[in-house]
Amino acid sequence: MNESDLNQITEMATLFQLDRIFLLVLALSGLVLFVKGISKMADSLYRRVPRQRILISQVATTLNFSIYIFGGPFLFYAILQPPREIMLAATGSIAVALGLSLKDLVASVIAGFILLFDRPFQVGDRVAFGDVYGEIESIGLRSVRMVTLDDNLVTIPNNRFMSDVVSSGNAGALDMMLVFDFHIALDADTRLARDLLYEVVVTSRYAYLKKPVTIVMTELSVAERLAIQLKAKAYVIDVRYEKAFQTDVVQRATEAFNRHHIKRPPLEEKIFNS
Repeated sequence: MNESDLNQITEMATLFQLDRIFLLVLALSGLVLFVKGISKMADSLYRRVPRQRILISQVATTLNFSIYIFGGPFLFYAILQPPREIMLAATGSIAVALGLSLKDLVASVIAGFILLFDRPFQVGDRVAFGDVYGEIESIGLRSVRMVTLDDNLVTIPNNRFMSDVVSSGNAGALDMMLVFDFHIALDADTRLARDLLYEVVVTSRYAYLKKPVTIVMTELSVAERLAIQLKAKAYVIDVRYEKAFQTDVVQRATEAFNRHHIKRPPLEEKIFNS
């Protein structure tokens, strides 16, 4: 065994000294606690400033993502201080190992970078992905977490967003457009029905009136009979009130139509031969 081999063995032994390993584990644990502290601080902050909830969540997610990506390698290099040759060899070996055995995980991490900077959606957005719809809670290294309107937590690997279609309802804004469909008979008072629906929408406490409220009328077939469709388009003041806004408009519009005798499309009659 020559002197060069002895030096390499000595460097490897120095690299994995027990005190250095302990210090690295301690530092990484501190890193994780620091990230969790940022998340808790963000939760507390956007409860105090609800109008800035989405912005605060986006900043916290970006910070957490960056700390994990850059903080981990920095601590490893700063504490263990590996020689350059070992770093190059280890980097190459890790890259090959990850490429062969953890290709899906690597793809998800790379996709996480793309999601963070390309931003097809952001934390706080209401997103439809496949048959899942809900609010983006976090964008992590491996996956995106979405909370559905039924309060279920759905975890989706990042790389799936690179090939499938995803739609964002509010694109980083706190407000979001909602569409309400109502149907009335052809011989109903369409002008009165339109005015009643408009009044119901604009007087809802969940409506965001800094953006326009529109009513669109269309003739279509309902239960094999022609009818008039009233489509109300309005913005909810906060995406978290989406279902509350929908319930409020549907309930009060139905009551108003019944009170003013606005005729609805007749149901299809079925005739049975005895």
